Amino acid sequence: MALMPKRVKHRKSQRRRIKGNASRGNTVAYGDWGLQSLDPGHVSAQTIEACRIAATQYVRGEGKVYIRIFPQKPVTARPLETRMGKGKGEPDHWVAVVKPGTILFELSGVGRDAARDCFARVAHKLPVRVRLVGRRPSV
Repeated sequence: MALMPKRVKHRKSQRRRIKGNASRGNTVAYGDWGLQSLDPGHVSAQTIEACRIAATQYVRGEGKVYIRIFPQKPVTARPLETRMGKGKGEPDHWVAVVKPGTILFELSGVGRDAARDCFARVAHKLPVRVRLVGRRPSV
């Protein structure tokens, strides 16, 4: 089941240029290892679900997977073979806006090698370049 908001204020939204780096959600907060985005982009709800399944199947109950992004931007599409004009299309799917530095997924309860292997499977499904980061020691 793909993620989507229960209700939104506006049904359709405009695409914006993704500028700057992530100022929030850019540190590992819940797990021991995180998957950090290096590029800006849109990650669809179907992609997030595919990544969740790949990660949970790899850890098999040893660790816990945390999803740090949520698709809250609607993307509209027009029906195929439709002429120009007649307004904007209907909402087709939902995407999460990802800036460089955003932590996409986190893992806890596994070692570095297992986290690297797990996130390598997840990275193949993502439309943005990513890297493995660890939890910074708290002061």
